Amino acid sequence: MVSKNQIKLISSLQQKKFRFANQLFFAEGVKVIQELLKSNFTLEHLYSTEPIFDEVNADFKTIISESDLKKISALSTPNNCLAVYKIPSVKPIIEQGLIIALDDIRDPGNLGTILRLCDWFGISQVICSEQTVDIYNPKVVQATMGSIARLNVSYVDLNLFLQKTCLPVFGTFMDGSNIYKEPLPKEAVIVMGNEANGISESIEKTIKNRLTIPRFGDLQQAESLNVANATAIILSEFRR
Repeated sequence: MVSKNQIKLISSLQQKKFRFANQLFFAEGVKVIQELLKSNFTLEHLYSTEPIFDEVNADFKTIISESDLKKISALSTPNNCLAVYKIPSVKPIIEQGLIIALDDIRDPGNLGTILRLCDWFGISQVICSEQTVDIYNPKVVQATMGSIARLNVSYVDLNLFLQKTCLPVFGTFMDGSNIYKEPLPKEAVIVMGNEANGISESIEKTIKNRLTIPRFGDLQQAESLNVANATAIILSEFRR
């Protein structure tokens, strides 16, 4: 059984202010929960409609009805399980290797996909502007497919960080140098901009290295790339 107070608490975690007030977030689906169970994240409680996750102590899991799961789920079609985790303490920023910096990414799906890409390409440090969507948003957590557990994500005054970093700073622009022809370093900060407006003017002033992904074909009428797709191409080139 899950109590009304538990339902109310878990449902409230869909909102950022309640996540941070309680220092809790939740994840849904077997794959995501399995990945988080293998991580250093602390499980608060697991709810499922059937007996799964034998590795979890019985004190930390509850069998609930499908109707109750729907009440606490952020999905229109809920999975068969949901787990509540404690938000881990903030870790110091490590300025080495490749770092992705996100300037005002607003779409949870885009952020989750970018974090998954960072995990794939071995990028462990992600810097987010304070306006970027919260990584513990349920839709972000879902889109990372567990990669959230293997990344150090920090929210900072991005302008100040870029002014102070000793690493070279790269940004993506329509009028930048062709990324396929530029020598790319093994250590750098790579800035990706907002879905609608790209990199903001204030952040643009801190970027000395301007890159672009060139368009091919005869018409060249495509306006832009989705920021997650662009991130995949950029990271692939830096790793190549």
